[in-house]
This record gives sequence, C-alpha cells and structure tokens, in this order.
Amino acid sequence: MSAVADNLATVRRRIESACARVGRSAGSVELIAVSKLHSAASILECRAAGQLDFGENYAQEMRDKAVELAAVGDLRWHAIGPLQLNKAKYVAKHADAFHALDRADVAGELSRRRSGKPLRCFIEINLASEASKRGLEASRASEFLDSVRQLPGLEIVGLMCLPPMAARADDSRPYFLKLKELAVELKLPQLSMGTTADFEVAIEEGSTAVRVGTAIFGERPSA
Repeated sequence: MSAVADNLATVRRRIESACARVGRSAGSVELIAVSKLHSAASILECRAAGQLDFGENYAQEMRDKAVELAAVGDLRWHAIGPLQLNKAKYVAKHADAFHALDRADVAGELSRRRSGKPLRCFIEINLASEASKRGLEASRASEFLDSVRQLPGLEIVGLMCLPPMAARADDSRPYFLKLKELAVELKLPQLSMGTTADFEVAIEEGSTAVRVGTAIFGERPSA
C-alpha cells in the first residue's frame, strides 16, 4: 500500500469514528481529497485506493488536471477556492461542484457556460468577517440565495465556511454550529465544512462534505 493510500484509509477510519460518535452513517459524509499543487501521479494513487472526489483551489490547475486525467473517466472535480470571473469557464466545464460561490456575476457566468447536469454550488459564508477571506456575511445569505437559486445550470445545495485558524480543532465548533443553524434557516441540506485540522469536529456538527488535503497527500509543495 502506498503512503497516500495508507493515509486515505486512516482518514476514512477517522470519518467513520466521528460519524459513529454522533449516530451518523459514514456514507453521509463526502470526502474530498484536496490535491492542490500535488501531482497527477498522487491523484492516481488516491484513485487506485478508491477515491473519486478531488478538490482544487485554482481553476486553471483543476482544468489542467482534468484534461491530463480525462482517460480515468470517473474522477469528480470540486472547485474549492475563490473564483475570478474570467476563470469561471473552467469550473463550468470541468467541475462537479463549486464550494465558494459568493458573487452574483460569477454565478451568472457559471450558469451561462454550464451544460449537462447542473453544477452543485455551496454559498461561502465568512462567519468571522475576516478581511483576508472571501465569502458573504451571514446577514446577506438569504438575499443572495434568492438571487441565484433559479439560475439554469446551477443547483444551490448548501453552505460552506472556513473558520479562522485555531490552535485546537474544537475552537472551530462554534463556527460550524453557526453555519448549520444558517443552513437550517435557509432550508439548504448540505454543509461543506472541515479540513485536515478540524474535519472530525465538523462531522460532529453536521458536515456533509469535508475537504482534506494534508492528511492524505502530506504537506503540499510550494507553488
């Protein structure tokens, strides 16, 4: 077993344990292996161990990997980082899901360029109002949802957040709770929350999609 496959198995066991603690099925959590800056060879190692969903922060990198690995046939790409308007065409063409929707013009461009099955979208919420991060204020989420949910080619399925950096995983819990409460208020069923640092806490608070990179692939190379 390769190091990547071994790491993936460990992460899956941790997901199963977190789900068991709160009486959830492990199948209720989608694991997204964040392959940002990692090689196509590493992705293939992960695929050989049964992983299908991969997350990329940069739209052009996702495009390049999707093209390079097109022959694999069953990979599902998740765009998880901020998206510039002129890069929306790459996400519209190659992604199965977009986890950082926070602008109406980007939503419109994705809708205009999407063909085939709808692009699953998560609205990104900036719960801590951090200037260094993208995302909507929670107070704007309802209005924004109303403005984009009827766009053809898009399916607004849930909310996403990235809590502030914290010394302990449990420090993220209040943010996950807030996101879950907002999702219930908006009647959105899915929550994209939790990374290598805190995905078990996120699962305990209702996450349906965790974005895990370092725990699977190791430290990422420099850009």
